[in-house]
Amino acid sequence: MDYRKVNLQPANQDELDYLAISTIRFLSIDAVEKANSGHPGAPMGMAPMAWTLWSRHLRFNPADPGWFNRDRFILSNGHASMLQYAMLHIGGYELGLEDLKNFRQWHSPTAGHPEVHDCPGVEVTTGPLGQGISHAVGFALAERWLAAQCNRDGHEVINHYTYVFCSDGDLMEGVSSEACSLAGHLKLGKLICLYDSNSISIEGSTDLAFTEDVAARYRSYGWQVLLVEDGNDVTAIDHAIRDAQADRERPSLIEVRTNIGYGSPKQDSASSHGSPLGKDAVAATREAFGWPEESFLVPEAVASLADGFRQRGQEWQQAWQQGMDAYAQEQPEEAARLSRWIKGDLPAGWNDGLDNLFPADDSAASRASSGKVLNVLGERLGNLVGGSADLEPSNKSWQKHSPMQAAAEHGGNNIRFGVREHGMGAIANGMTLHGGLRGYTATFLQFADYMRPAMRLAALMKLPSIFVFTHDSIGLGEDGPTHQPIEHLMSLRVMPNMLVMRPADSHETAVAWQIAIEQRDRPSCLILTRQDLPTLRPDNPGLASCARKGAYIARECEGEPEVILIGTGSEVLLAMQAADRLAAEGRRVRVVSMMSWELFEQQSASYRENVLPAACQRRVVVEAGIRLGWERYAGPQGRVIGMDGFGASAPAEVLYEKFGITSTAVYDAASELLGG
Repeated sequence: MDYRKVNLQPANQDELDYLAISTIRFLSIDAVEKANSGHPGAPMGMAPMAWTLWSRHLRFNPADPGWFNRDRFILSNGHASMLQYAMLHIGGYELGLEDLKNFRQWHSPTAGHPEVHDCPGVEVTTGPLGQGISHAVGFALAERWLAAQCNRDGHEVINHYTYVFCSDGDLMEGVSSEACSLAGHLKLGKLICLYDSNSISIEGSTDLAFTEDVAARYRSYGWQVLLVEDGNDVTAIDHAIRDAQADRERPSLIEVRTNIGYGSPKQDSASSHGSPLGKDAVAATREAFGWPEESFLVPEAVASLADGFRQRGQEWQQAWQQGMDAYAQEQPEEAARLSRWIKGDLPAGWNDGLDNLFPADDSAASRASSGKVLNVLGERLGNLVGGSADLEPSNKSWQKHSPMQAAAEHGGNNIRFGVREHGMGAIANGMTLHGGLRGYTATFLQFADYMRPAMRLAALMKLPSIFVFTHDSIGLGEDGPTHQPIEHLMSLRVMPNMLVMRPADSHETAVAWQIAIEQRDRPSCLILTRQDLPTLRPDNPGLASCARKGAYIARECEGEPEVILIGTGSEVLLAMQAADRLAAEGRRVRVVSMMSWELFEQQSASYRENVLPAACQRRVVVEAGIRLGWERYAGPQGRVIGMDGFGASAPAEVLYEKFGITSTAVYDAASELLGG
């Protein structure tokens, strides 16, 4: 086809629609060309979708991107980032043409894939396909939960939609299936996804590997499925969005059939997906659209739209604020609670008595202790929302004061995610990103790998999600090596900006939960046992508060230590037992409980030196996980007692004995270092 002979202004687009849509297309083309990298094809095909949604439906205030009752827009196919950046620029956000010209450059807000916090108007970091639409389920769930908790007759202070753009690739990814299945089950009617159905992926036509009936699949999930045959038909797109908004009982998938690279010589081909069009193709595309040669052109008629978007957004926000003021007059306590939730503030006395929650000589699995702390915190905070991936009886993650979230119960703090670890992680992130509540998840530590991409995004986004992991070692026992985490603890520790805490008893568990709640810019992992743990120091349970520093001296000796024993979680007890034997022989032994590497590394050099003095290089570390990595604390002369391979099926005590993770092994290693 000779695209230069095609009239590319559809009959149903008026002059302003055509100008705006063409501007989006050519800003995307020009930015990718200038960067010499990027994805021009999807923005070219999706531009009418973006313009229709933003100009006719999306409620936002570009002057205040964080306005709480705004609609949320999520670009799940984040590789089409220039589509969003172009729309943000046209929509009046503080994203100038120079930012677009610096697409994919150092410290530019217009990164290769949208990054939350770095670019105004971006709600979630996307790029890994499937994550955006899955996080969006959490956004929609959060909106509905807050509406159920806070709206009252005559005061609809929470009322907005979650809109998603997604691609063929998003819907191939398993995580989207997990999350969307749950969204249909919960009937999240204010979740609306516009599916860019262009049948092209990097390798070519999607039918190379993807021939399922997507519409039928989503109908089976309980979604409303709508079809727009022509992706350039703004009237049809507009009507489909209105139909989606009208159905409050089902989330909606609007399949919009588009042409990737629309209007270019590379239309409908994989060559327009992830590479610049190239000089000749760009020239041909300009000719086809009748578009001037000037790069980064924004016609005056389009540039002037920004003021209108700002004015409209300001009016929406002012009207909402007036409603909030009236709400505060009639419902002062509830308004104050909502304000606190939105700000992320903690109520006065939220952690009173938690350090004394357990008897001094308490003996319990840290998973059970965690459940008790969760119930206290859940009731006091009110906005702690989450659950388990079908393991609640084992994870102890149920809040007894609140019902279960369901299609007919919108205000429950408990969510049954089903066997969907990856979807669970993304949904919890989305809830926390939305604001107004804190999302948490629970599963076995072994299944951290199933939700790792969502956890990595939480760390990257500096998001304070809370991930509870129980059954943390070979202490799981008879279920065997498939369920026994070996390398998982260390793999979480090497993830940047991830806080990992493995408490050694009930008192440390209470401390760990408080630390997780206090986080504002990083996620937390609570690593908990299946087996019972006695209190480390029944004579001084308050010592556990020192775990706030990540590591502390759990047992001290007279004078400078000759050897230091370091443990985490259940293995601190082994270190204490070994210390008893060594002390009986007259040795000066220090035991360090190291609940968290990350917290310890935050401490001053003097504190770290006090706990692990450089002068004492005789050190033994014990942890029922992979040994690799512990060299940093054991030192060149130290010993690390742990695992080098997978576990086995047997009672926990047998496994500890067979794999040599015992107090005797710690004692023997220390004795060897001492020359005994």
